[in-house]
Amino acid sequence: MKVIPGPLPGLLLIEPKRHGDARGWFSESWNRARLADAGLTTHFVQDNESFSRHAGTVRGLHFQAPPHAQAKLVRAVAGAIRDVVVDIRRASPGFGQWAAFRLSAENGRQLFVPEGFLHGFVTETDATLVQYKCSAPYAAAAEGAVRFDDSRLGIDWGLPPGRAILSPRDAAATPWADFVTPF
Repeated sequence: MKVIPGPLPGLLLIEPKRHGDARGWFSESWNRARLADAGLTTHFVQDNESFSRHAGTVRGLHFQAPPHAQAKLVRAVAGAIRDVVVDIRRASPGFGQWAAFRLSAENGRQLFVPEGFLHGFVTETDATLVQYKCSAPYAAAAEGAVRFDDSRLGIDWGLPPGRAILSPRDAAATPWADFVTPF
């Protein structure tokens, strides 16, 4: 497994090794001991799956506030996503900055997102299945969201304006100017 530091403090891009032959390939997607050797010692307690029927589906930008904050390990099992994170840790040199990564079934990459980040993604293909591990269980009272297309964040989602498929909750998310970070 190759572990690559991301552009913001704490982000890690993980590239599991694939062993292939004429039948296809095999990959070890999670190994606690190997990742601990690389410095990733987060204890995951919940696995989630998200299926999106259509390309252009945006999920996010979401977070859970302390004491229910979540670190995540995200991967696309089918299809492809543009995975986006925003650092919302007040004391971080990356506060308010975003980064994006292409995660696909084809490239097998995974993104480790520590606590203190907004997280979201846009599907690049139809029939996209995303899996992610979380370090804390879901807690409805701790959830929050920031508007994905807020101009103050300036995130490049790779979508033409007005083409995002959103849930009502994400469409009504808090603007960045009104957001008060709990981190």
